[in-house]
Amino acid sequence: MAKVWFPLPDRDFDVTEVAVPWKLLREAGHEPVFATEAGAIPACDPLLLTGVVFGKLGARADAIELYKQLEIAPEFVTPRTWRDCNVAGFDSLFLAGGHAPGMRQYLGSELVQRLVSEFFASDKPIAAICHGVLVAARSKRADGTSVLHGLRTTCLPKYMERAAFFSTFWRRGRYYRTYPAYVEEEVRAVLAKPEDFEVGPRELSKRGTRDDDSHAFVVEDGRYVSARWPGDAYLIAKKLIDRLAGASTRATG
Repeated sequence: MAKVWFPLPDRDFDVTEVAVPWKLLREAGHEPVFATEAGAIPACDPLLLTGVVFGKLGARADAIELYKQLEIAPEFVTPRTWRDCNVAGFDSLFLAGGHAPGMRQYLGSELVQRLVSEFFASDKPIAAICHGVLVAARSKRADGTSVLHGLRTTCLPKYMERAAFFSTFWRRGRYYRTYPAYVEEEVRAVLAKPEDFEVGPRELSKRGTRDDDSHAFVVEDGRYVSARWPGDAYLIAKKLIDRLAGASTRATG
């Protein structure tokens, strides 16, 4: 059984990008460990439960059901603090996303970034999805380069972020624009070469499911795996589980 660290903000994380990996990791026999800045019980972005506009653009029913299960899980209601966590105590890292304002607490945390840098300096499996890739992009090595420099990755594509913003600005303002720069722009800027970024197939609505990965997309680079948006949540969880199984085999082999 592997311990997988999930650093989260106090509020506004993405429902699907946390609840789906949590469930699949649990089913595979692993132990997700949640942590917030001061140990507050985290809460998802509420608009993703009700719908961003006219009941649309929220999480799908399956993810909402998993989130209801997550809300009462012992590991979720008794989170650790970021400061009480260290890389030696975990076997893996999962960087979830979300775009609402509360996410900035986590996305901009120098403490989280320092711990993420230490994970990348280890040989432990790492997964990052959507805005979670931004945390990795901002995490630096000793030489000042991003931990993603030299790796292939994806993240929330600019076309997705733009589409969500322009379709909801009339009602939600800058809700879908977490920062002035698009996520893809900031991630691309830290990579070693342009071709290290992969946008993936163009998609705005179809999502991968527990049983069908045909509409999902991830980028795999050794022990690091990244994904674009909630539609990739099942697949990235499966890929992380595969890496944990491989790490366990190497450790006992």
